[in-house]
Amino acid sequence: MQEDVLAQIKRGTDEILVEAELIKKLQEGRPLRVKAGFDPTAPDLHLGHTVLINKLKQFQDLGHEVLFLIGDFTAKIGDPTGKSVTRPPLTSEEILKNAETYKEQVFKILDPAKTKVLFNSEWMSKMSAADMIQLAGKVTVARMLERNDFGDRYNSNTPISIHEFLYPLVQGYDSVAMEADIELGGTDQKFNLLMGRTLQGYYGKPQQCTLTMPILEGLGGVQKMSKSLNNYIGIRDEPNDMFGKIMSISDELMWRYFELLSFRPMEEITGWHRECEEGANPRNYKVKLAQEIIARFHSEVAAVKALEDFEAQFKRGAIPDDIVEIELTASSEGYAIALLLKDAGLTVSTSDSNRMVKQGAVKYDGEKITDAKLVVPVGAEHVFQVGKRKFAKVKIKP
Repeated sequence: MQEDVLAQIKRGTDEILVEAELIKKLQEGRPLRVKAGFDPTAPDLHLGHTVLINKLKQFQDLGHEVLFLIGDFTAKIGDPTGKSVTRPPLTSEEILKNAETYKEQVFKILDPAKTKVLFNSEWMSKMSAADMIQLAGKVTVARMLERNDFGDRYNSNTPISIHEFLYPLVQGYDSVAMEADIELGGTDQKFNLLMGRTLQGYYGKPQQCTLTMPILEGLGGVQKMSKSLNNYIGIRDEPNDMFGKIMSISDELMWRYFELLSFRPMEEITGWHRECEEGANPRNYKVKLAQEIIARFHSEVAAVKALEDFEAQFKRGAIPDDIVEIELTASSEGYAIALLLKDAGLTVSTSDSNRMVKQGAVKYDGEKITDAKLVVPVGAEHVFQVGKRKFAKVKIKP
């Protein structure tokens, strides 16, 4: 096996279990069955989801068989991973609607002719109650409590529903039914991925290797990318929005995005990083990243136009025509700037607000703010800007 093939597979990877077994599988010279599962819990995917999909594409380009699993059955259980409370399951109608949008979106990256889309209801809906009990009998409660989220909830007397224990069992059984050689997942899915390997052994199947990918940070560079935190870049975002969001990330976070989201060779990216350390302007490379992402999900033409629009707007220092207008209520003392920026949706937290002020990235009616303790008075309307693209016209009422 060529070393560059293994290097490509390992790019951006957090952990491979077991690497020696993976190498042996690759040396067999046959197309491997590479599985990744996604529960259709929301209609839109963001760039954080594409970290796994990009890795699937790498395997696909290397000649392996990609199995894109839509967890319509597991979505009815609700993934408890990282949850401190029981998560409500979705209705069948919500699941089917979201699943259709997933298929449409992933084929912006994967080759549909070389991708097998599967639904785990195909085999799980045929499983009887006796079959499910038999499956549950293969894993102990003690083993389940080894999962950090289950263990923490048990130790803090936070309720754990029995059906939540079924989630990793069903995800693991998917690997048995699909005869997966490799399963991909986020670092937070390690327990579930290893459950698939364990159950394959119980059922007398060859055991899969697992490959975990990092959780992509959102725009603030601290918390994971999430729609609920409003720090995400949706793959169905408009080109100009996508461009502006990517240009707003920090220079340090840009290299993380390059590694996990770009299809450019790592040698080229490493060279650019070195050029920046030697004095080149990071903005030039951020533009390359933004245009690559936009071209992938829209078109080359859209990528060029997004750059032209971005430069035209911000060279003029213009306020966008579609600026968000917000009303906030404050006490007579006024509104603390850090809280105002968060409540106006311009930052994800007050700590993020303080960081942006310290970096000189916040403007108040066109003037740069340097005092993170500034209090904005009540009774007036002002324009606030964070970074190069986030604007809001805020009226503060008493």
